[in-house]
Amino acid sequence: MKENTATNKFSDEELIKNLPGFENQYITTNGVKLHYVEGGSGTPLICLPGWPQTWYSYRPVALQLSQQYRVIIVDIRGMGSSEKPQTGYDKKTMAKDILGIIEQLKLGKVSIMGHDIGGMVAMSLAFNHPEVVEKLVMLDGAHPNEGMMQMPLMPAPGTFNEKMDGNMPYAWWMGFNQVKGLPEQLLEGRFHYLQDWLFHYVMIDASKMTKLERDVYAQAYNDTESIRASNAWYQTFNQDIEDTKNYPQLTMPVLGIGSYISYNHMNIGLPYVATDVQVVGILDSGHYLFEEAPEQVLEAIVPFLANKK
Repeated sequence: MKENTATNKFSDEELIKNLPGFENQYITTNGVKLHYVEGGSGTPLICLPGWPQTWYSYRPVALQLSQQYRVIIVDIRGMGSSEKPQTGYDKKTMAKDILGIIEQLKLGKVSIMGHDIGGMVAMSLAFNHPEVVEKLVMLDGAHPNEGMMQMPLMPAPGTFNEKMDGNMPYAWWMGFNQVKGLPEQLLEGRFHYLQDWLFHYVMIDASKMTKLERDVYAQAYNDTESIRASNAWYQTFNQDIEDTKNYPQLTMPVLGIGSYISYNHMNIGLPYVATDVQVVGILDSGHYLFEEAPEQVLEAIVPFLANKK
């Protein structure tokens, strides 16, 4: 595992200085060593980031949330300073990683929030271990399902332009990340080319992703092991889809927050898998909601978490 050092300006030790009151922690659970940052006090709120980011993606909302909650932001298996084993990237196993954190820290029931791939892991935790989940929040990411099998190999005519089409989204990287070995060869040392293209394509205002944030994430995904591990999140989708066939409906309160890209899909799909669902659309934001619309994200999350229902 690649552990950051304090001499690196993009290390966890340096970056945590931008999040006053938070501290870096490590924990070994389910056979994997995970890095997380923690701040605040009160009811536990576990936060899971997505691709291609790290714990740092929650910085725009973490300080305000920590005023009311014990916020724990986890670098999931294969991400950032967490360990990058060869196996265990199906969402059921990754959910067990998070369960281990809950049990070792004696958190009891928690609320859990996930963005992108983190939303898949959060939803898997709710499916597989509902006894520990008080509330579930997902942002532009839900558990893999059979609908993925209908994703197009070719974009519909006129829909693959400078910005992602919200009605006919073309996510070619879902296929690219299935390939083993080649992405590492192509992207090692130059991950920023893919990253910057992606941010421009799926954000309405890509300038909201700062140079520091871009540098942090490029550094986190710039080596062979980090690319291999993060692509493994995608390479297990077939197993994830098979697992959903045995899951019951979720009964805890569920909040889905969708950008212009995913709102319609979440609004249609989430009621099939949960009985108590709210879906909020932030339609003037692209996929990276924390960076483009942090105030609107907080306006949706804070009352949902505070509701005693």
